[in-house]
Amino acid sequence: MNSNQLNDYRPRRSALYVPGHERRFIEKSRRLNADCIIFDLQESVPPAGKADARALLANELCNSDFGYSERIVRVNKLDSPWGMDDLKAIAALDIDAVLFPNIESKDELLRAIDALDQAGGSDKSVMANIESPMGVLRAEEISGCSQRLTTIVMGTSDLANSLRVNLTLDRQGLITYLSMCLLAARAHHKSIIDGPHFNLKDVVACEFSCRQARDLGFDGKAVIHPVQLTYTNDAMTPKREDVAKANAIIKAINQANSQGQSMAVIDDRIIEPSLEHWANRVLCLCNMVNEIGQSELLGPEKMR
Repeated sequence: MNSNQLNDYRPRRSALYVPGHERRFIEKSRRLNADCIIFDLQESVPPAGKADARALLANELCNSDFGYSERIVRVNKLDSPWGMDDLKAIAALDIDAVLFPNIESKDELLRAIDALDQAGGSDKSVMANIESPMGVLRAEEISGCSQRLTTIVMGTSDLANSLRVNLTLDRQGLITYLSMCLLAARAHHKSIIDGPHFNLKDVVACEFSCRQARDLGFDGKAVIHPVQLTYTNDAMTPKREDVAKANAIIKAINQANSQGQSMAVIDDRIIEPSLEHWANRVLCLCNMVNEIGQSELLGPEKMR
């Protein structure tokens, strides 16, 4: 597998935002089933607490045991009073990636990567929040500007506010803009994570939002409270019927190829070679989920 393929297959079903100034939340996140943990120094931390949050997070991440979770730090905007100090504090920590907020152009992301390198973080991957109309319009150039970029993370609340869109249950007002960013990310083989669902008490709406994100094509969804992890991981995990279909497709394609044919037939339906990629992705994701012990796949109560 090349690097793009590895990026395609890494589980990023759930990305939990953890406030960087709350020690108890950081400690709790060590035991949670989140594919990604985003330690936030930006929106969740008040201005008066930025320096303390930076110091606390640097101390807490000296113990980098967060299970299988991908460890990410979201810094403040680099042109803010705190952004460069954030980079200096976290560049040498044992983390997987740095998330830059509200990226609006290729040049802005490249400058951010250069600043990270200058701070000593040249070994870190990067992620980019897209959360503004300009960011959406330039999503393609952002997605394609660097191999260091692994993932686009949508900031749907700020985007909706900027667009003056009402956030309805079906998010109809955002679908076009989400799809534009999905297209850009996929064109450059990047992962893409949907924005969070903010109503913690509405379980039905949360589950709907997770499954909508899956059906739109997102790799995962941001999470703002651990209670949402079950719904998010379940929505983004292949089900038993998906795995059975994937195995059948690969078997049929292999059999067709052995007979000198490129297409197969399953239950009177033509199976094109391109479906083999879908099947391999499903099986790889399933295997990775099983390896990390997050086997929602095998729970009969999850079979829908």
